[in-house]
Amino acid sequence: MAKNFKLLRERMSPESRARSHELANRYRAEMPLNELREALNITQEHLADLLKVKQAAVSKMERRTDMYVSTLHHFIKAMGGELNITANFPDGAVEISQFRSARKTAAARRRR
Repeated sequence: MAKNFKLLRERMSPESRARSHELANRYRAEMPLNELREALNITQEHLADLLKVKQAAVSKMERRTDMYVSTLHHFIKAMGGELNITANFPDGAVEISQFRSARKTAAARRRR
């Protein structure tokens, strides 16, 4: 017989619940592109239509470990997000801004 998840969670110790919550937050904060797309309930076919490419191209992009920043930007934007690139250092984080100006320049060129 299946158990109610809420009942199982209530039986967990506070420490176990805290670890579970922390792990869930970490999984939500870090995920590959294909899992992000799936979490947003977007199919590869729909994303391909938005990007004006074939479904196979979306599949290939999701498996890549190296791609242009502009390609990643378009991928994220098509899913309704915004790409920010941040460098993390022991003393703090710095958002890298040069890619924003490159996007504006590329958009201006396309309008001409």
